Amino acid sequence: MPVKSNHINNKTNNNIRPFLKWAGNKYRIIDRVREALPEGKRLIEPFAGSAAVFLNTDYDHYIINDNNPDLIHLYNILKKDGASFIKKCRYYFTSRFNNEEQYYKLRNKFNDTTDTYKRAVLFVYLNRHGYNGLCRYNLKGGYNVPFGRYKAPYFPEKEMLVFHEKARNADFVLSSFEQIIQSAKKGDVIYCDPPYVPLSTSANFTSYSTGGFNMEKQQQLADLANETSIKGIPMLISNHNTSFTRKAYDKANKITKFHVQRFISCNGKKRGTAGELLALFE
Repeated sequence: MPVKSNHINNKTNNNIRPFLKWAGNKYRIIDRVREALPEGKRLIEPFAGSAAVFLNTDYDHYIINDNNPDLIHLYNILKKDGASFIKKCRYYFTSRFNNEEQYYKLRNKFNDTTDTYKRAVLFVYLNRHGYNGLCRYNLKGGYNVPFGRYKAPYFPEKEMLVFHEKARNADFVLSSFEQIIQSAKKGDVIYCDPPYVPLSTSANFTSYSTGGFNMEKQQQLADLANETSIKGIPMLISNHNTSFTRKAYDKANKITKFHVQRFISCNGKKRGTAGELLALFE
């Protein structure tokens, strides 16, 4: 029997927090997303991010995809190794490593190694000690988020254990959003949380992975949503509510508009509300 995705964790205080800090993560609007998601047996997420939607829905199976190898390797290692991996991550969450000198040494170590396990451990450290929950790389692929200057970064042991348990029903895939969407079959539901269309030319946060996500990609995603819905595979997309997205999603069956608190800004005084939308193609 298909599972109703909006029948799990309906009380906000029971929602599951992701273990990663993540710009634009859907935890704060998870109830809206869950309510908008159609029924199905398998949920496909072409843009993994913090995996908040994966953690707070109850489909039989999941395909969680991203084009960021560090993120997908981390998820696969945590899925496989659980507590032993968490113990390795905990080592770096002490006052010894919570200073600028150690942060940049470990960031360099992360950028210099190709060992996926070491990178996964350090990715958790950098994510919690770096500035404002950002995940950002330079054009050469080097992680370049500055030190966050937090008094005592939280170690998300409980959240990592929950993720490990939930991951039994998921495949974490490193692919393009186009390929993963085109692999969908009848019975699947697709939820897309792409890098958002910028609200202004100075508010572009699309460099969370090398290559970015330009307006042509945004339009391509909207076109794919329409194509998959014609095949009987529903797709839900989150994005900013702008003239571009409203036009791009004009073939959607339903668009839900709302405002959310913005938390990613260089100037804390400028953090206000921003218009968002959920576009459902089915």
